[in-house]
Amino acid sequence: QVQLTESGGGLVQAGASLRLSCAASGRTFSYYAMGWFRQAPGKERDFVAAISLSGVSTNYANSVKGRFTLSRDNAKNTVYLQMNSLKPEDTAVYYCASRNSGSMFQAISYDYWGQGTQVTVSS
Repeated sequence: QVQLTESGGGLVQAGASLRLSCAASGRTFSYYAMGWFRQAPGKERDFVAAISLSGVSTNYANSVKGRFTLSRDNAKNTVYLQMNSLKPEDTAVYYCASRNSGSMFQAISYDYWGQGTQVTVSS
């Protein structure tokens, strides 16, 4: 069992930045790849970014590439999603999740999820 808790969401204007954090407890954090997904009202949960166990490898959705940066601190059991140049279309609930196996791009590959944090970007 692992517990994931996201924080850092909020209401910002277009062009602003936010840093989301995801704190993990309950399992050895460094054993698991991590990912972020987001879900806007009435839409499916979409892949945003993923990071490997060590943090050396990252992958991003095309829509956020060059604007978002994902990192992890295994000593603090935390992953961070730095979001710059935010756009109104980034508005969604953001979820972090841990992945044991399977495709990093698919939500079904992730076994534990946080409760989500709301990000709202106004134009």
